[in-house]
Amino acid sequence: MHYGSPIPITAFPEFDAVKDYVQTLEGEGFDFTSTSGHVLAQPSGTNPQRPDRQYVGPFYDPMVTFSYLAGMTRRIHFITGILILPAWPTALAAKQSAELAILSHGRFELGIGISWNAAEYRALGQDIHGRGKRIEEHIAVLRRLWSEPYVTFEGRYHTLDKVGLNRVAIPPIPIWMGSESGETALRRVARWADGWMSLGDPLPDIPRLQQYMREAGRDPSTLKVRGPLVVDDDLKGTIERGRKLAAGGVSHINIVAPPDRDPRAALPTIVATRKALAEALG
Repeated sequence: MHYGSPIPITAFPEFDAVKDYVQTLEGEGFDFTSTSGHVLAQPSGTNPQRPDRQYVGPFYDPMVTFSYLAGMTRRIHFITGILILPAWPTALAAKQSAELAILSHGRFELGIGISWNAAEYRALGQDIHGRGKRIEEHIAVLRRLWSEPYVTFEGRYHTLDKVGLNRVAIPPIPIWMGSESGETALRRVARWADGWMSLGDPLPDIPRLQQYMREAGRDPSTLKVRGPLVVDDDLKGTIERGRKLAAGGVSHINIVAPPDRDPRAALPTIVATRKALAEALG
């Protein structure tokens, strides 16, 4: 089992605090951390139809933040959670991911998704429509740029003519996909991803995802699954929920603070939960 905890989605006022936070996670045995890939913030209440999805920011830039943290740590892995890949130039995402994988000695993992915020897409000069299809071609191009010095590719959204990163020793970069549990999203994960980051409880959907992988000719046991575990004052109950995640096929437990608690104040509980879970699960 792998245990992680995210860097809070809204940036700490002082940047040194994120270094202290992640160094504490690493020192306490956590295997991974993550942070959002949103670029732009919006005023509170901008999206009343999605009260659970507010973008008030400010947000960390994951590539810059992880580059900084890679030099301050030795073991913990960094996962973008998520980078909105259809809003990015694919070659730039490939380049930055490769550099970060090299800089961190193989500790970078690329988490991607399509998002739903049309305003952010427009501000980045991208069309939100067709982003699901685009992301599949994005992944194909990423993997070729990481594995071949120069690439020739003609697709619906990309044209590459003997260009590339010309990097010969890029560590493997796992691609996680963050999504909800609709059939289209899960089938996309089954075809393309190395890991799935569920936005909610993954347990009801893991059997269906495994079946989709078999239909795609892939071994379901090769897919990593990350599930959230929200801490509270009932440690025994939290551990029981963690047991259920592990028994249901989750490989990475993401231990998070409740949305109404300051993550720094909740950090001792997050640490205690990881320790108790590790003892319970062996």
